[in-house]
Amino acid sequence: MAQQKVRMGMIGGGEGAFIGPVHRLAAELDGQIELVCGAFSSTAEKSRRSGQSMYGLSADRCYDDFHEMFKVECALPESSRMEFVAVTTPNHVHFDAACAAIAAGFHVVCDKPLTHRLTDALELARLSATSGLLFAVTHNYTGYPMVREARELIATGKLGSIRRVVCEYLQGWLAGAQETQGNKQADWRTDPERAGVAGCFGDIGSHGHNLLEYVTGMKVSSVCADLSSFVAGRRLDDDGNVLLRFAEGAKGVLFASQVAVGEENGLKLRVYGERGGLEWSQMEPNSLIVRWPDGPYEVRRTGTPGQSAAAQAATRLPAGHPEGYLEAFAVLYRDFAAAVRDFQPGRSATADFPTIADGVRGMQFIDSVVRSSAAGGSWTQVAG
Repeated sequence: MAQQKVRMGMIGGGEGAFIGPVHRLAAELDGQIELVCGAFSSTAEKSRRSGQSMYGLSADRCYDDFHEMFKVECALPESSRMEFVAVTTPNHVHFDAACAAIAAGFHVVCDKPLTHRLTDALELARLSATSGLLFAVTHNYTGYPMVREARELIATGKLGSIRRVVCEYLQGWLAGAQETQGNKQADWRTDPERAGVAGCFGDIGSHGHNLLEYVTGMKVSSVCADLSSFVAGRRLDDDGNVLLRFAEGAKGVLFASQVAVGEENGLKLRVYGERGGLEWSQMEPNSLIVRWPDGPYEVRRTGTPGQSAAAQAATRLPAGHPEGYLEAFAVLYRDFAAAVRDFQPGRSATADFPTIADGVRGMQFIDSVVRSSAAGGSWTQVAG
């Protein structure tokens, strides 16, 4: 007998959105989740139109706003109401939407960064812990098979004690003033009222930070940051370099830019231990390069024999069939769906997806980077 699909609602993702449709495609990729309702825009008419034209929902499950959605969904029979909500809006809406979802008794999947202010992230974490509900943050790069293979290599001591970590995330799409030319994605990402205290480092630097902590298992303890805004009139950073110190003694650097002309989505991680090193690139996600001091380097490939159980669990296709952005996103949603099915109040979820704790870590990192840069690059502690 086929399992019943977990029912999902969505906030955001209406006409002109980028990440909302990605969430929907990823959530439904494995046939474990079904989008059943949503409030897709801050404009009621646009929300209803988007729900019907983009997502094929009936008019009575397309709501004017998320407050109406939670009220009506709570009144529906338990067998048909949504079970969790995905928050896919610009950053400034995350806090209110997630708080309302928790108050209504729904599990939450939230896009990153968690909120647009650290104080809101801490309060949201408190509310989430009190509720006992599930809360995931979609740092989707943790879903790639070779990222999980890299984490396993480090966790099992194959590289020895980690000494150096280098993470870069280079894009070029904001090299010009796209926010003044009708680009919706650029408009809110460069607006401190909607994006928060950081631009590039809130948008993509936060991904780099999450990736390096996830893979190494270490925590960044302090930062020395230099953020820049190269495009005239831009109010938030579009480029930055950050020196890293880890609580475990390792050192590193994270640099990110959205004005690196010609770059697409150049996320790359390199980790060096006392006995070996590794390298992974999002632009070539099926390959993990592992280097040794006394032999030729290895290229481990997704779907080939000998991979760790963690990498195999995130792999869908035979070797040679590219698995990328949507599939990695879908790994998180698949694991979250399993956690929703198994949910029992008071019992912690065991599935491997980023939680609200990871979201708070990201906000603490962003806050520290901004404060360090504002102080002329002084070393600044990362809270937590």
